[in-house]
Amino acid sequence: MRPIHKLLALPALVIACSAGTASGDTPVLVELFASHNCQVCPKAYDTLREIENERGDDVLILTWAVDYWDYLGEPDPLALPAAAARQTAYAERFGLRAPYTPQSVYDGEKECPATRKSTVEANIDSQKAGNTPYEIEIRAISTNRFTLTGAVPSPAQVQLVEYARDEARGGDMVNPVIEMRSLGLWSGGSVTYAYSCQSDCALIVQAPDFGHVYAAKALDEDAG
Repeated sequence: MRPIHKLLALPALVIACSAGTASGDTPVLVELFASHNCQVCPKAYDTLREIENERGDDVLILTWAVDYWDYLGEPDPLALPAAAARQTAYAERFGLRAPYTPQSVYDGEKECPATRKSTVEANIDSQKAGNTPYEIEIRAISTNRFTLTGAVPSPAQVQLVEYARDEARGGDMVNPVIEMRSLGLWSGGSVTYAYSCQSDCALIVQAPDFGHVYAAKALDEDAG
């Protein structure tokens, strides 16, 4: 679904954009851009929830709610300015004519509509199969501290994402993002961060300007 003043047709359901690689043993970050006013998005929610149930630790799925469909109905209560900024940056990098929903992005390197399961899985498999020089460990050491260890080719953006797993807060969306905070730049080595979340949290380590995702992980997996 695209804003009608920009483009009506969805692009073909193919694996798009340049090849990328997953980071070591961390999951593939699958980002969905959606809206509760998007008529096609429920199909994407069903597809990604099925994949999350089947793939488990292979994927980290986060849904970013956007607000450009709000004129079609009630404003999306989960829409964030950060979601629109993030999707716009991806659209520019991928050479798209406009943002659209439901768009899925894989480790910041590939994108496609998220309605066809076979296409989504092909993008995930492509990211998992890629060889990567990045050995990055994200380890939660308590309920409010984690350690980031490894190396990156250039300073990376460290982003803390808070999301809602329970359907009472997010409806049919899969892990809708409710807040995103920047923890600054990381140039490698071992650094311990303190953080605070009211809900579930995940960490995204990403090249500047919404580039390649070096690593991503839910922080509640191994906290002591």
